[in-house]
Amino acid sequence: MAGAVHKTVVIADDTPFVRDRFKAAIEHAGHRAFTVRSAAELLARVRADLPAIDLVVVDLRLPHAGGVDLVRSIRKLDGGRLPILVFSGTIGGASEVRDLANLGIAGYVNEYSASQQILPSLAPHLFRDNFNRRNSPRVALGIPVAYRFGNTIAAAVTLNLGRGGLAIRTMSPLEPSTRARVRFRLPNSRRDVDADACVAWSDRRVGMGMQFERIDANDESAVEGFVDAQHLQHAS
Repeated sequence: MAGAVHKTVVIADDTPFVRDRFKAAIEHAGHRAFTVRSAAELLARVRADLPAIDLVVVDLRLPHAGGVDLVRSIRKLDGGRLPILVFSGTIGGASEVRDLANLGIAGYVNEYSASQQILPSLAPHLFRDNFNRRNSPRVALGIPVAYRFGNTIAAAVTLNLGRGGLAIRTMSPLEPSTRARVRFRLPNSRRDVDADACVAWSDRRVGMGMQFERIDANDESAVEGFVDAQHLQHAS
């Protein structure tokens, strides 16, 4: 990981397939991952290691857990400090979404995300200081993208797209804080989107995330509309 910044993530899920995939992806990127299988284990881990934990990813249907009450229990221990992501497939309904928003959760992540999507989906929450973009859902999307830095032009494929930036799959990512011009075309669109962007995170085994810094108002509206529509479609 660029900058050799190592983070600690707690993954709470009672399904081995989910726990093992997230743990493998996080550790492959050079970070530390703890897995727990129950609400009691999760709360014990938070209580014991609170200062060292950077992110909690939680299944709201852990054995003997009461959905949103589990997040409330975490908040009683952390005072609202920890970023918490909820596995989206464990949400029970709109009322839980509202309650979770009031508890200040950081967002949602698909527990069945492809392995190469896991780190990009966690990166904005692991590197909040360096990934200063607008909070928004991320849409998994593999479309061609070209980016220019200095006198060099490179082509790759996106990993995902958000209202404030995109992630690019590449084995030769740029260093964090590098500025580049990106160009891509949304599905079913006839015009290119051009934006000035800054590299927010970089990992040679995954790719890099780029935050939009300057983008035409029409292009910005098109990106936001596409992301919001895709998010609502998948959430319904």
